[in-house]
Amino acid sequence: MLNKFPKTHLAAAVVITAVVSTAMVLSPSSDVEAKRMSVALDIESGKATPMQPAAADNAAASADAQSAPATLSATAPTEATAATAVDVPAEPQLTWSRFDIRSGDTLSSLFKKAGYNDGLMLSVIHGEGEADALQHLYAGETIGFASNDDGDLVQIQLERSRLETLQIDRTDDGFVGEKVVREPEARITYAEAEIDSSLFGAGQSAGLTDKLTMELAGIFGWDIDFVLDIRKGDRFSVVYEELFLDGEKIDNGRILAASFNNQDREFKAVLYTDEDGVSAYYTPEGRSMRKAFLRTPVDFARISSHFNLSRRHPVLHRIRAHKGTDYAASPGTPIKAAGDGKVIHAGRKGGFGNAVVLQHGNNITTLYAHMRGFARGIRSGQRVTQGQVIGYVGSSGLATGPHLHYEFRVNGAPRNPVTVPLPDAEPIPGDERQRFNAATQGLLAQLDTFQSTSGMTLARGE
Repeated sequence: MLNKFPKTHLAAAVVITAVVSTAMVLSPSSDVEAKRMSVALDIESGKATPMQPAAADNAAASADAQSAPATLSATAPTEATAATAVDVPAEPQLTWSRFDIRSGDTLSSLFKKAGYNDGLMLSVIHGEGEADALQHLYAGETIGFASNDDGDLVQIQLERSRLETLQIDRTDDGFVGEKVVREPEARITYAEAEIDSSLFGAGQSAGLTDKLTMELAGIFGWDIDFVLDIRKGDRFSVVYEELFLDGEKIDNGRILAASFNNQDREFKAVLYTDEDGVSAYYTPEGRSMRKAFLRTPVDFARISSHFNLSRRHPVLHRIRAHKGTDYAASPGTPIKAAGDGKVIHAGRKGGFGNAVVLQHGNNITTLYAHMRGFARGIRSGQRVTQGQVIGYVGSSGLATGPHLHYEFRVNGAPRNPVTVPLPDAEPIPGDERQRFNAATQGLLAQLDTFQSTSGMTLARGE
């Protein structure tokens, strides 16, 4: 019989097999075939091996079983267990009172619901750390009060979201608060689709949310005009993150790499975070996907009138040059600054109605006309950044209906906004190129591997 039981138990550790899943939404349409694909990554060799769905599920179950914590069997005692019975003090039992915060609730009223007075409330919010943040409550949050067997308040949890909680604990020196942030598990997912009638239809067939499809369009929006350039048969592929918490998907994360084939032109983009923590999308060669100007200042609007220096004016009924492009959109649609610049006019401008003029550098100006109104803070002398909302679509001035009239001028001369060459933004600096290559090669290789091994029929949008 052993005289002493070992003080520690060593549990076997398992190297986690990375599983990369392809999410494609099933559809009853005969034009759509969606399949699930997982890829096992060998940690040492880096080789990706496609797996059948059943094999992938079995591998995941096996990994879960191996990574489960080791436990002691509750069978008949052995000599070792019989000789080492140890009394382990039980964890103190806490009693919780939880409340969903509604409009009109106050911290004082919530304390009273939990059975505590304002004096204790003041002691809590005047505690150390982040305790005072308890004063900022918002409808939809959940607050919990924990008491011990004596009825003393020992902990408060304010759940701001599934990922963020303000936790306040009673200590010998008073209350101490801290913000507890949970990190969701990011699972890499792949989707691809072929456009049949619309980008959003194809995205939905591929299992993408409209928000993710918008982000995809934003990445390639400087090279592809999603109003004019999209054609049936265009394709896209995207590697992105799905975020999971406690085994449940809670959101989509970032797009990591993507490709878009538009009228036989292929564009690729990869996400890169520089040494300053700034993330942006670049071509595989290190050129910024971002241009100095947006191609269109309103999202997914319809061109109602093209650039035409010999156009007959629809209101004046005479030949009058149309020095810009008109984008028809619903009243109130946000209008974005095409590039970084300075507001040199914000107000009424003759037949243009409510208009904004931006100065970009020394030789380029852009004009946005017929607005319903201006965004907050937009006034002459104000600096704006590319993509910042500067106003809203309307029909002020000489307009037959709600639309944006947009002009692009170089050295004062009007240029067609749809076809004018747009200058690139700054590429990856030479001294950071090696770091860029090291950080992005793996993502681009993943994109290529998925494209070559997916073996699935491209989803067609309805």
